[in-house]
Amino acid sequence: MGNWMVTTMGELALEKTSASEFKKGVQSGISIGIGYFPVALTFGLLAKTTGLTLGETVMMSLLVFAGASQYIALSLLVQGIGMFEIILTTFIVNIRHFLMSASLNEKSEDEPVGNKMLYSFGITDETFSVAATREGSVTTGYMLGLSLVAYSSWVVNSGVGFIVGAGLPQSLQESMSVALYAMFIGLLVPSIKGSMKVLYLAAIAAAFSSIFTLADLMSTGWAIVAATLLSAVLVEAVETLKRQGRLSRVE
Repeated sequence: MGNWMVTTMGELALEKTSASEFKKGVQSGISIGIGYFPVALTFGLLAKTTGLTLGETVMMSLLVFAGASQYIALSLLVQGIGMFEIILTTFIVNIRHFLMSASLNEKSEDEPVGNKMLYSFGITDETFSVAATREGSVTTGYMLGLSLVAYSSWVVNSGVGFIVGAGLPQSLQESMSVALYAMFIGLLVPSIKGSMKVLYLAAIAAAFSSIFTLADLMSTGWAIVAATLLSAVLVEAVETLKRQGRLSRVE
């Protein structure tokens, strides 16, 4: 009887803690949800002008849940790029998620792998930043609450953006394709302010892509994939040589 009471009290305490952590996660995710509103709205609007249906737009947000990758996918779809090239390009763009997940794993509590796999889907640049800067460890309850708000905002507002776009005049819908490139510039500029390395990476990738396409060396899709990989390797190689040079001078 005594053991049963202790076990029951322990389970109740655990459930209470989980609920409290979930609530804290929801509170932390509110600012992310608000921030996602205009970006997701724009994505939905552009998806409509690209030719996607409402179901396809919402499904992409449900399954992918990665803003930059979804914008890139729209751009490639407009150009008629094949499915394999789109998947490979978005994979390369999202490689950073391996590093974010590994870093967050060091901060998470010792919980079942299944729990971590569940909430890892909700890791984005924003949710990672909030979780990584939180004092103490992160729990399944906290990450689920945090991710739920961000995920819901992104998916719902993607659909809202599509519906809003459907109500625009046809001429305006067609002209909105230009906004897709403006969005990429908007995503690039803040990154350039943080590091000139990003500017070099973008410039070299654009140069490689132009050369491959104009010289008709490969299709547009493969040109983008090859340019992305080559520019990343080249810039990182230069950065490594610089670091080695500085270390040699110090020694």
